[in-house]
Amino acid sequence: MRRADRLFQIVQYLRGGRLVTAAMLAERLEVSERTIYRDIADLQSTGVPVDGEAGVGYVMRSGFDLPPLMFSHDEIVALVAGARIVRSWGGVAMARAAEEALVKIEAVLPDKERMRAANTQIFAPEMGMTDQTRQLIDVCEAAVDARAILSFGYRDEAGQATSRSVQPLGLWFWGKVWTLLAWCELREDFRMFRIDRMADVSPTGATYRPAPERSLAECLRQMEAQYGPQR
Repeated sequence: MRRADRLFQIVQYLRGGRLVTAAMLAERLEVSERTIYRDIADLQSTGVPVDGEAGVGYVMRSGFDLPPLMFSHDEIVALVAGARIVRSWGGVAMARAAEEALVKIEAVLPDKERMRAANTQIFAPEMGMTDQTRQLIDVCEAAVDARAILSFGYRDEAGQATSRSVQPLGLWFWGKVWTLLAWCELREDFRMFRIDRMADVSPTGATYRPAPERSLAECLRQMEAQYGPQR
């Protein structure tokens, strides 16, 4: 976590007038208590009204609030366009989260920036995305996050059918087509699977341990060596 993000999170934890110890903050933010002490001192030096001391706990005086979010015009366009694309082409959960994110962003923007967001003329029409594909995207994303081994039937471009068991590493969107990047246990190598060619997808109930030779970083390294830099 970036230091700026950590300071923001500390402010969020301290809001509401509750006494919060450095140990609690350190556990939640996965840093040392010494780091929390330094962060609190930095916040106090910039005028954030945090009271308390090491070994006792900290509390924020009432009346303090963060300033409204400020984005440049280009940043607003990028956020709105990205959320609209995910809403149209992502999984069910992704689309719902994108919709909620748009609502939250607009709610905290000042009036002028809110108008910019509403008037962003960039759209991503939804064409050809089935509910089944959306649901598969969610299943694959959850498996990537949980390092859950997936099994499924797969039909390649030539129509040949195989059964696969894979260690999912990431999802790539190519514009209308989603692929799952994974370590294929059948081929004992990295493979990309088009989600719209996968069937009977289900977690096996097993998880895999991360290994450098089967990692996303190694896969990308091999792709860059063969095809050039990947973005």
